[in-house]
Amino acid sequence: MDVKAPHLSDEQKLPLLHNMDIVEPQKTLIHRAINQTCKSTAHLSNLLPTGTVLSFQILSPIFTNQGKCDDNPVTKLITLSLLSLCAASCFLLCFTDSFRDNKGNISYGFATCKGLWIIDGSATLPPELDAKYQLRFIDFMHAVMSILVFSAVALFDQNVVKCFFPSPSHEMRQILTALPVGIGVFCSMMFVAFPTRRHGIGFPLSTN
Repeated sequence: MDVKAPHLSDEQKLPLLHNMDIVEPQKTLIHRAINQTCKSTAHLSNLLPTGTVLSFQILSPIFTNQGKCDDNPVTKLITLSLLSLCAASCFLLCFTDSFRDNKGNISYGFATCKGLWIIDGSATLPPELDAKYQLRFIDFMHAVMSILVFSAVALFDQNVVKCFFPSPSHEMRQILTALPVGIGVFCSMMFVAFPTRRHGIGFPLSTN
């Protein structure tokens, strides 16, 4: 007795890989969006003063006496010195870069108008390669934005806020809350729009 095969629709008659071809372009667009987001986040993390912020967060409770600067006026001066040193570190580190030679050795230096000045003098770059490390206007822009980002992080620190603003008014409290957020959003967009190509001291090294 012959058994007739059930009626199949046109879509069911197509090969199984046909549906995969339909979904693949959508997955590709999603993957591209995810990769672009990851790249943007990586550029942002490269420019944030992570090492300086870590040192600041460790020293902040000690230097500010846990925010009790009114007991000793010198404490406020010490806290201001800590903020100044960390801000200067954020500024200067934006002008550092690294060079990897053919043997894989890494040398650090400062970007100058003529090229990269190696700190320890262990390497000498050829003129055509040295020109790629010349100081540019965008380096100053990154340095200023790094200071702004650090300022936002410092304003989020309760020890610093209690030290300089022990009894803030309602308006001042709103400013201290909104200002760091505004600085962070603005600098984040600028960092993503104008990513850095430098891999200086305290920043991730290039994989190239």
